[in-house]
Amino acid sequence: MSEFPSVEDEKFQATSRVTLVGAVVNLILALGKLLFGFLAQSQALIADGIHSLSDLISDAIVYYAASHAQHGPDVEHPYGHGRFETAGTLGLGILLVLVALGIAWDAVGRLFDTQELLTPGPLALYTALFSILIKEWLYHYTIRVARRIKSDLLRANAWHHRSDAVSSVVVFFGVAGTMAGLDYLDAIAAIAVAVMIARIGWELGLPAFRELVDSGLEEERLEQIRETIHSIGGVRAIHMLRTRRIGGRASVDVHVLVESWLSVSEGHMISQKVMDRLVEQVEEVTDVTVHIDPEDDEISAPCGDLPLRGSAERVLSERWGDSIDAGKRERLLLHYLDGKIDVDVFFPLSVYQDEQQVEGLRRQLQQSLADCTEFRQVRLYFG
Repeated sequence: MSEFPSVEDEKFQATSRVTLVGAVVNLILALGKLLFGFLAQSQALIADGIHSLSDLISDAIVYYAASHAQHGPDVEHPYGHGRFETAGTLGLGILLVLVALGIAWDAVGRLFDTQELLTPGPLALYTALFSILIKEWLYHYTIRVARRIKSDLLRANAWHHRSDAVSSVVVFFGVAGTMAGLDYLDAIAAIAVAVMIARIGWELGLPAFRELVDSGLEEERLEQIRETIHSIGGVRAIHMLRTRRIGGRASVDVHVLVESWLSVSEGHMISQKVMDRLVEQVEEVTDVTVHIDPEDDEISAPCGDLPLRGSAERVLSERWGDSIDAGKRERLLLHYLDGKIDVDVFFPLSVYQDEQQVEGLRRQLQQSLADCTEFRQVRLYFG
């Protein structure tokens, strides 16, 4: 066993440290905003405190997702555990929207009942200013680590911290305006905070929902995937390109058209190159399934009803049984193309006499299959 931690272990350790720091800061800020919001009678500061509480859920989701990201696919999760992060993100988005609706409902009610309006004191102003400074520091701390370990999950959480700083700026000016004599400004600031929370919930939840219903990658990424595949030797065309997101990663399923006469091993080699190149050059892609096509099955006749080799060889043996030369064949190569079977027959060189004899043998074998609609043409090879 290696004495050195893996890249995934290092990412998890770094993410854990940042998330723990963020959780402690968010807990202190949330409790402080709620306490001083009540003491200073600031509805906007109370709303901002509830916003900070939601960050604790966000931190929990980040930690949960990071801990599961260490584990690869298993029997129950053959595509990995990325969708746990997606489902949690969707839940967080819905929760944020519900919290925002509750804050806005209460603030609007106070606007229409002037007796319910709160008059914040200087304590609310100082608390909002302190929150701005702390959350901006937390943003810079988190974004630095996110860039170092290349974590989109941490990057998203960093911007969540910055959104808190912005909402605290709104609270700061709302409290200051109310203290200056604009009685409605604190409640209006609470509504503004609610709108910001709802927007964050929407921006978190919508991509997660799209991922859960298997929405594909953006057209820009699809074009990059097409260009990458077309750059590989042996690829004639591609079709049926499908993608889907799984957590912060993506899975690709593509049909690749190659020459119909290629060997199975060469077709497999081309598919392996497609898989390796996509994983190397397209950032999100970690899983690729390549289906090698000898023809464009979107426009060619289907071959699903044609007999497989065992049945096809029995038919050929029955039809060619009277031919002495046909019995000397070494092997058959069957090509399933455009709803028919083309047959390549390989003979030892000792059977070859002249071109006239070869053409006569080919016609004999071809005519014996005249009423077998599943076969199209016969070709002979000697060597």
